[in-house]
Amino acid sequence: MSRSVDLLRSRSLPRVDYAYAASAGTGRKLLFLAGACPLDAQGNTVAVGDYAVQAAQCITNLRAALQEADASLHDVVTTRVLVASVEREDLVTAWNVVRGAFAPHEPPSTLYGVTVLGYQHQLVEIEAVAAVRA
Repeated sequence: MSRSVDLLRSRSLPRVDYAYAASAGTGRKLLFLAGACPLDAQGNTVAVGDYAVQAAQCITNLRAALQEADASLHDVVTTRVLVASVEREDLVTAWNVVRGAFAPHEPPSTLYGVTVLGYQHQLVEIEAVAAVRA
C-alpha cells in the first residue's frame, strides 16, 4: 500500500497516541469528510447511551465514505472526535474505539467534549480530512 500521509512525530513533546502533525505530500488531493455519525442504514441513531458502540458505528460510516472516495483510514491526515459529555471517562471510551480502529496509523487528532450533537441521542461524531493520489 502506498502511503498518502506522512505522520510527523515530535522529539521534544511527550509521546501520545497520535502524531503531532501530518503531511499529505505532493500529488495528493485532500478530502474533507463530513462528521461521521452513529447512524444505521435507515438513519436511526444506534446504541442509545453507549459511547463505545456509537464510536464504532461512526468508524463504520467513516470507512464507507472513505471507500467511496477510493481511500481508507490510513489516508486520513487528521480527525476531530466530538463526544457529547462533560465526563472525561466518556471521552476516553470513545477515543479508545477510534484509536483502535486507526491502529497502527495515528493521525493528529483532537478530542472534544461538547454539550450536544445534531441527531437525537447522538453521543459521538468523527470529522476527518484525508489525502489521496490526485
